[in-house]
Amino acid sequence: MSAHPEEALVPPAPAAAAQLLTQLRADRRAESWVPAFERDWAKALEDSRHAYSLTPVHDVIRTWQLRIAAAPAVDAYMDSGRDESGFVDLDDVLGTRP
Repeated sequence: MSAHPEEALVPPAPAAAAQLLTQLRADRRAESWVPAFERDWAKALEDSRHAYSLTPVHDVIRTWQLRIAAAPAVDAYMDSGRDESGFVDLDDVLGTRP
């Protein structure tokens, strides 16, 4: 029996961050997404320096790749005209979180 997961995550390509930034700059959300990515990237680099691990950097890349991949589905949902006014805010259910 092995302690390793069955499917290990493949590390992102070395140029993945630069490719992501290019995609983000070309997106209509660039005004908000580029500064957010740069902030996340800077924090991940700092965390990696302290932890001697590339995991924070890889996590940021994977998170932003998923955001970019999900953006068309989110846009389609928002454009479908669905009424979200009948739902309860999660903060109202869970209360304030630390």
